[in-house]
Amino acid sequence: MGLIDQNTKGVFVISVTPFTPDGAIDWDSVDRVTDFYLEAGADGLTILGMMGEAPKMTQAESAELSRRIIARAGDTPVIVGVSAPGLAAMRDLTATVMDQGAAGVMVAPPGSLKTDPQIHRYYGQACEALGSDVPVVLQDFPLATGVQISDEVLARIIADYPSIKMLKHEDWPGLAKISRIRTDEAAGQRRISILCGNGGGFLVEEMARGADGAMTGFGYPEMLTSVVTLMGQGNEPGARDLFDAYLPLVRYESQPGLGLAVRKHILATRGAIASPALRTPGAGLDAASAAEVNLMMERLAARLEELG
Repeated sequence: MGLIDQNTKGVFVISVTPFTPDGAIDWDSVDRVTDFYLEAGADGLTILGMMGEAPKMTQAESAELSRRIIARAGDTPVIVGVSAPGLAAMRDLTATVMDQGAAGVMVAPPGSLKTDPQIHRYYGQACEALGSDVPVVLQDFPLATGVQISDEVLARIIADYPSIKMLKHEDWPGLAKISRIRTDEAAGQRRISILCGNGGGFLVEEMARGADGAMTGFGYPEMLTSVVTLMGQGNEPGARDLFDAYLPLVRYESQPGLGLAVRKHILATRGAIASPALRTPGAGLDAASAAEVNLMMERLAARLEELG
């Protein structure tokens, strides 16, 4: 398995972590959902992200989950989220997963960062702690972290810390940030790979602005891979037609605080995981919400038949 770099492209699906109803990791479903993502055309996987319920897991569980998925994925690259309040825990988990064969690690800024100098300094400290040979994904998700990384600070981070190879772009609104990065690169700034999150809600526009693909989850990962492929082929009308068919579920899954429950419900319904359970604190869908999702899934199936 190779390492990610500044030219990495495609779809790195954010994997859910399957649990049994009593909160234990469902290892059989870990294997099954990994296969499911790969069969959907994923170019890579990202594990232990926010939607992977990483904060609810012990360090030992995180290490074992990483080992299991990296082995299952074979030659497919796996990025591991290592965000933690302290650099020592991040360094230890990074060393473990890189030894296991991870392709890189993802780091989100802690919510304690309030100023531009703090944000810039933090990523310098993180890169130093993790090691210059470890490829780092910078997760820019201010809606979740509360940390707003300006275009100017991001440009300084890219220039000063070469081990940061990829941006997980989840700023919202943030399409202009993608355009700014690509414009700066044309003027001589170091290139960085851009994979986008936010459940794929702006995937067509992000690709048109210069993104290299997606790093997100969705109950139908084949939509993500197909849209990215079509955009790469220059077939934007076809990408939009396909995306539009899935839009009701993309919209429903984008609800803050409910999205993971929706995603796990869809994956369980599709047989990718045995149970839609979230580890506490967290709850699944109520009956009314589940019925709404089921109806949208039925309508999607009919729409896809129409599209052929």
